[in-house]
Parts: sequence; structure tokens; C-alpha cells
Amino acid sequence: MNGKIVGIGLLAVAAIAGAGMWYLQEYYFYDRLPAADTLTVQTASGPATLPVRDFQGIDADSSPLRWRACAVLTQPPVDPVPFDGATPLGTPGWFDCFDHGQLTADLESGAAQAVLGQAEIRPDVDRVLAIYPDGRVYGWHQYNDKTPERGVMD
Repeated sequence: MNGKIVGIGLLAVAAIAGAGMWYLQEYYFYDRLPAADTLTVQTASGPATLPVRDFQGIDADSSPLRWRACAVLTQPPVDPVPFDGATPLGTPGWFDCFDHGQLTADLESGAAQAVLGQAEIRPDVDRVLAIYPDGRVYGWHQYNDKTPERGVMD
């Protein structure tokens, strides 16, 4: 009988810990961003601030990679700086304007273009934007490869 109680107790603790971890990752750390009316895009002639509408965004203090945004550009950027190796990251299920799987497929097929939004938004992190011909724009933060490879004994 004591083994059953201990087993049930362990299962209950594991279930509560799992549910807590899911809640923290899915909801707790994210905050909705206030509506923005511009986004910055790096162009060949320098940064350009472009007007947007229908902005939705999320961010978190717990990681520099948790920023995501969806919007519609009201004017396309002129000669934006391309971003090689763009890899959209996933989002919480409730932030449904951002579909990283579709973005990845569209970037690979050429249906969307990845451009540099802002270099070094945080150390070793760039803001990347995926821009569609119809003006839709999706943004995320991504680690960059600008830091040289380091050894263990730095």
C-alpha cells in the first residue's frame, strides 16, 4: 500500500511540474507589445524607418530571442540588405499571426525575402524581417555568426 501512495505522489508531482513548465513557456514569460506604427529596415543607404499597420508583437525579458512581430508595410523598403540563413523561430500557440513553418517554406521558395531589420539588437543577436511582395512583414530575433569561433580556454 505504501508503494502505491508513493507512486501516485510521484506521478502527481510530475504532472504538476509538467503543467507548470508548459504554462511558463507558453504564457508566463511573454508580454504583448503595444501597437507600433513603424519598423526599421537596413538598406544599402542606411537604416530606413517604414510605416506599418496592423502591428502585433510579443517579447520577453527571459531571452533575447523571444521577440516576434507581424505587420503590414504601407510602403516597401528600397534596396533592403538581405539576410542569409534566416531561420524563423516558433511562437506560443496563442500568437497565431506568426507561422514559422510557413515562413520557413516561403523563404526557401522565394515567396518571401529575408532582410536585416537591425544588426546587434542585443549582443550577437540580429532582428530579421521576412517581407512578402504584398507588404506583409514578419519579424524575429536570431543569433548571428559575427563572433569568431572561441576555444574552451578563452
